[in-house]
Amino acid sequence: MLQTIKQWLGIHPAAPHEDTSMKYLIVGLGNIGPEYANTRHNIGFMVLDYLARKFDATFDVSRHSFVTEIKSKGRTYVLVKPTTYMNLSGKAVGHYLNSLKLPPEQMLVITDDLALPFGKIRIRAKGSPGGHNGLKHIEQTLGHNNYPRLRFGVGDTFSKGKQVDYVLSKFSEDEQIELQTLIEKAAEAALAFGTIGLERTMNQFNTK
Repeated sequence: MLQTIKQWLGIHPAAPHEDTSMKYLIVGLGNIGPEYANTRHNIGFMVLDYLARKFDATFDVSRHSFVTEIKSKGRTYVLVKPTTYMNLSGKAVGHYLNSLKLPPEQMLVITDDLALPFGKIRIRAKGSPGGHNGLKHIEQTLGHNNYPRLRFGVGDTFSKGKQVDYVLSKFSEDEQIELQTLIEKAAEAALAFGTIGLERTMNQFNTK
């Protein structure tokens, strides 16, 4: 009877609160299109592609992105590859943080970094974009830079004025010998971010 009265009065039971404490958003930055596949600027895509293969997951086309979901050790990871091109990466980030109701602390952005030697990983809780247009747009979208990121070193062996050509080029033959192992390491770090937390992940994977 009480339920019926509540319905007459337009009072509806509150939706159950979804526990998102074991859910994480992993965003790999890159550019869509075959001409950008496997280039240095697309290392974020490459790490997420590896994770999807490892867990037998398939990316679907969604808003501003390709997206899939994997589960590991009781955690759920939503893997997002923005389809907006690098300069508008924040669109996908903003959309998924909102739709998943996650705080930025439960998101890890994977990106290339010219300031790090090839294959070196640096995980940080926050930081400046450092001239990276993808990180710059994410910061503009969120209004701050307090979100974890994994920077994958791609080196800086390019001549003056050739930075764009360099990041949009494929890894060298010598680099490709090690590349798969390094991608697997970055993927392990992304999973560890959810299972052991940011601080311990940084201690474990931030190599000297």
